[in-house]
Amino acid sequence: MNELIEALSLRMAQHIKSVVPDHPASVAVLKHALAITLNVVFIVGLTLGVSILIGRTREVLTIMVAFAFLRQMTGGLHLKSGMGCVAVSTLLFTGLSFIELDYNWTTGTTIASMLVILIFAPAGIEKQTRIPPKYFPLLKVLALCVVGLNLYLSNPYIAISFFVQTLSLINCRR
Repeated sequence: MNELIEALSLRMAQHIKSVVPDHPASVAVLKHALAITLNVVFIVGLTLGVSILIGRTREVLTIMVAFAFLRQMTGGLHLKSGMGCVAVSTLLFTGLSFIELDYNWTTGTTIASMLVILIFAPAGIEKQTRIPPKYFPLLKVLALCVVGLNLYLSNPYIAISFFVQTLSLINCRR
């Protein structure tokens, strides 16, 4: 299945180069960027499609946005296969939408996420971002503030999304 994203991105990159041969990016660079874009499109499209079918679109949207927003600041584990990422992400976001947390669990999960960020964030973003490492402590503070905001909002879907995202920090190699 992983070959699908790779094959599509290669075809698209080759087409771009044939239409715009003077484009400064190589086919390999275009292919990589397109593979990332296709990965996101497949995750969002498939997850939203499933969420519509199961009637949990609002919850799934909340979970996806919270997860992606925090991930930009903290990093986290990356799967090696693009299609594996699509499958795991779709199952994860859909599955999390069925978890019901009361106020105490929402607060506890939010605090636990803040502790994990304090210890492990950011993780695994060195080769994923253009942000210089000297700003990584600022990313940690921003992530703590973003997660801490849920102590005020008390949204259970944001809490569970943040918690799972922060768990992905623990397995990252530094």
